[in-house]
Amino acid sequence: ADHKAWCDEQLKENKLKRDKKSAQSNTLSADIDGLSAKIADMENSVTTLVKEQADLTSAMQGATALRETEKAENAKTVADATAGMSAVQKALVILKEFYSAKGEAFLQQVPELKSYKGMASGGVIGMLEVIESDFSRLKMETAASEKVGAAEYDRFMAESTSAKESKHKVETKLRLDKDQSEFDRVEAKKDLDNVSQELAKANEYFEDLKPACLQVKVSHADRAARRQEEIEALKEAYSILGEKAS
Repeated sequence: ADHKAWCDEQLKENKLKRDKKSAQSNTLSADIDGLSAKIADMENSVTTLVKEQADLTSAMQGATALRETEKAENAKTVADATAGMSAVQKALVILKEFYSAKGEAFLQQVPELKSYKGMASGGVIGMLEVIESDFSRLKMETAASEKVGAAEYDRFMAESTSAKESKHKVETKLRLDKDQSEFDRVEAKKDLDNVSQELAKANEYFEDLKPACLQVKVSHADRAARRQEEIEALKEAYSILGEKAS
């Protein structure tokens, strides 16, 4: 009776321990799988964010190079237009002076104009005024284009800078979360190793309990009685065989 009570108690405690450790092992294994998947997702996200930031940097560098080229071209165009306007304005002053009373002195300064015989003063001055207007329009249009280009560049750079900063913040947080998850996975693996060892010990102890508590014990008297029954059965069999032989 004492042995049976001890067996019942040991078997009960062992089963509870095996069930508990098995459940802990399953939970930890699931946690490790979940952490591994989470870490992989974060690694992919970090890779994507790094590439997006690199693409933004490249785009900003390209935009800056293009803006510098456009700015230089626009500045040259404005300078050329300004110089052209200045030259035309000087010519207009001279022509107006010429047509107002100093024609002969002007022709001496610019003898090439003698070939324009018969050209009315309005025609020459009108032509120069059209040229001056073209230079003025080119200057204004170029300046307006430069203003628009500069504004678009500033807006693009501001948006790109903001996007880079935002992505960098997300990347930094993901890296920290990934480090934490990797630490948690290492700890979970340690816990799983410990639980597995405890479960293995519980299973080993269960195997030790089987002979003493689960396998049916046969007493010496029972074994002797069964042996005697086997002998009697054999004698009876020999007797029957002897009768048939005679």
